[in-house]
Amino acid sequence: MPDRDLNILIVFYSMYGNTARLARAVAEGVGEIEGVKPVLRQVPELIPQHIIDSNPRIKAVKDSLRDIPVASANDLAEADGIIFGTPTRFGNMCSQMKQFIDQTGSLWLEGKLEGKPAGVFTCTSTLHGGQETTIISTMIPLLHHGMIIVGVPYSESRLLDMDFGGGSPYGASAVVGPESERPPTERDLAIARTLGRRVAEVAKKLRS
Repeated sequence: MPDRDLNILIVFYSMYGNTARLARAVAEGVGEIEGVKPVLRQVPELIPQHIIDSNPRIKAVKDSLRDIPVASANDLAEADGIIFGTPTRFGNMCSQMKQFIDQTGSLWLEGKLEGKPAGVFTCTSTLHGGQETTIISTMIPLLHHGMIIVGVPYSESRLLDMDFGGGSPYGASAVVGPESERPPTERDLAIARTLGRRVAEVAKKLRS
């Protein structure tokens, strides 16, 4: 009887849709690896519903993501690898992602995430708006959980491009503008797919 497929959880928060675009690209990369399946989940929203309803742009994004379930601690425990996606808030992860991770204490006590590969991706408003600090600071609680951090190596040749764009050895990213009006470029999405493939490949090697 063949082993079950590995599940890589992509858990993210997105207000204007750009982090969600990266999340879907990460999922595509995961799905390129035989025997590995991507699982998309959103972290719970903290913004009151009446505020969302009063902003047509945010509401449209939230409506478009209704098909993606809200993540639970059980999703983390059952995953064979986890990739976290968050927009930048002053060089750190957003409050929605922070609250979600802060509620994983029981998983930490039981070592449920130890040995699982993990990656991080983000979006920022500006080129120097905290892409690397957000990714690295998000890695800190993952290290507390005993996870194995996976980045994007320079064998991904797009990291060597001199053109304006996201992506670093720490993870995938995109610069989306002060009003989040600039969607991730094809280069950004390609690096996100590479991150997904990498985490999937590492999870597969760890199983074998």
